[in-house]
Amino acid sequence: MTYWDPIPTVRACVEGEPLPGLAEWVPAYDDSWSRWPDTWQERNWRNVPGPFYGATTDTCWVGRGVAPDHILYDDEFGQEFVYRQPRTPEETHRVMAAAWQDPMQGFQCDGDERWTPELVRDWWRERGRVREFAVALDRSWSVSSQEDKREAAAGARAYAAYIDEGLADHLRGYVFWLAEGRPARGSETLPTL
Repeated sequence: MTYWDPIPTVRACVEGEPLPGLAEWVPAYDDSWSRWPDTWQERNWRNVPGPFYGATTDTCWVGRGVAPDHILYDDEFGQEFVYRQPRTPEETHRVMAAAWQDPMQGFQCDGDERWTPELVRDWWRERGRVREFAVALDRSWSVSSQEDKREAAAGARAYAAYIDEGLADHLRGYVFWLAEGRPARGSETLPTL
């Protein structure tokens, strides 16, 4: 699988490219994201490796409203994290819109500068813990009397399914990207996890 780099889309947004269909969520971007607090050490362990991650986010549960295929909430404090990295400009816009809704400025998009191939492999070796979290969250929230928890349970199911099928290929492409600074070409062998 070839890794798709969302950072050029992030830069285009900061330079004023409009967000198609997302103006209701984010009126305009600027370069303030680069000045948000360094949250790498506080990042949520449930984040999938990649450029985007959540750390000390708010607990208002708004991220899934704009990026349900990418954002999920933890069960302890309701903080948001990224369970699927964006793979298209629209998905990148949605993750950015979710991040901009966070008044705690707890999201970042500097993961490419932080993750290493070995850290990605370490995360993958611990994926069982993340999957157990997602399955338990689904089990608990899918029977909740609260509609927002039942909706978030769908994200937990999607996360567990992604861990089972698709995430390994994505991470192999990401490890190549981190090591080589470019996506793999069709004939190149991706590294192992």
